[in-house]
Amino acid sequence: MATATRTSDKLDFEHVWLLFKETKELLESRAKDTELKFKATDKKLNQLEQLFTGQWGKLMESLVEGDLIRLLNEKGIKVVTTTNRTKSFHNNRQYEFDIIAENGDDVVVVEVKTTLKPSDIKEFLSELKVIKSVLPKYKSNRIIGAVAYLTDQGNAAYMAENKGLYVIRATGSSANITNSADFQPKFW
Repeated sequence: MATATRTSDKLDFEHVWLLFKETKELLESRAKDTELKFKATDKKLNQLEQLFTGQWGKLMESLVEGDLIRLLNEKGIKVVTTTNRTKSFHNNRQYEFDIIAENGDDVVVVEVKTTLKPSDIKEFLSELKVIKSVLPKYKSNRIIGAVAYLTDQGNAAYMAENKGLYVIRATGSSANITNSADFQPKFW
């Protein structure tokens, strides 16, 4: 009987070992399937986020542009036309300007952000420094910069005004220029 028990033990051990092996393979296979499903879900979420932020950005731009001509006219800049999302490629870099308002002499370039941050101001100022190369049709115009936003972080609106930019705050169904009464814009 001792031999039968040993044979039985050996068969049971081999059977259990095979079950462990099959279970491991099954778990690895399911883990790969789960990873693929997570990747697909992440991709879909990223696409939805881009769609939402893109649509939100367009909404913000429309809100600002709806009042822009009036706001600039009140500041003595008689705007004739506005254009949205002007794109240009210069020195291996793509540029996109949210709103451009012009009257023949002056060109106001507006960067629109839902949340305006100091880093946005720095980036926009670097774009304004090269704008006449990026958009050569404006090389003989006076360029004025403006930022428009819903909320700001880190005193970004204050920073923008100190750097010579018009500051436009979108509120509810309209927008307002918030610069001080004695503000003088910088020209590029």
